[in-house]
Amino acid sequence: MQSKAKTVTQYLKELPSERREIVAAVRAVILKNLDDAFKEGMQYGLIGYFVPHSVYPEGYHCDPKQPLPFAGLASQKNYLSLYLMSVYGEGKEDDWFRKEWAKTGKKLDMGKCCIRFRKLDDLALDVIGQAIKRVSARNYISNYVGMLQSTAASRGKRKKGIPKKVATKAVASTTRVQKKSTITKPVKKHR
Repeated sequence: MQSKAKTVTQYLKELPSERREIVAAVRAVILKNLDDAFKEGMQYGLIGYFVPHSVYPEGYHCDPKQPLPFAGLASQKNYLSLYLMSVYGEGKEDDWFRKEWAKTGKKLDMGKCCIRFRKLDDLALDVIGQAIKRVSARNYISNYVGMLQSTAASRGKRKKGIPKKVATKAVASTTRVQKKSTITKPVKKHR
């Protein structure tokens, strides 16, 4: 369920008090463990955590006007959702996450990157915090660019998919960002 809220504060105010408390608790874990290069704000009608254009100018390949999504937190009609893009398409991160979660004894209701939950007790908050902390913006961008290159290479000259020039441009941007050390400078988080 997408919100039309323009700010995180507005989004939280729209939630019923019980859900607001749950979202606030998960949000606190995310913010405590989030690399300073990521930014919090509204994205796709939910609370988003993303690599801003100031760090990765190309943005999200599906919609370059959007910053590169990293995580999301939302109140849906029948449940709450936590989206962890770092475990999507990342074999070692996904494997690590699922193994650590299993150690907690809590049931994991998860699709490719979306964890569905109804109450705070459903979550292994320490594992979520570690999953956020394990992935720096620099590594996230590098993995993302690698995925773009891999997709472009595997699809060759077919019209569908990511054109090779997009993947090449993304690599050039990542190299430029790393040389400037932009990623290591703190980016103010919006709260």
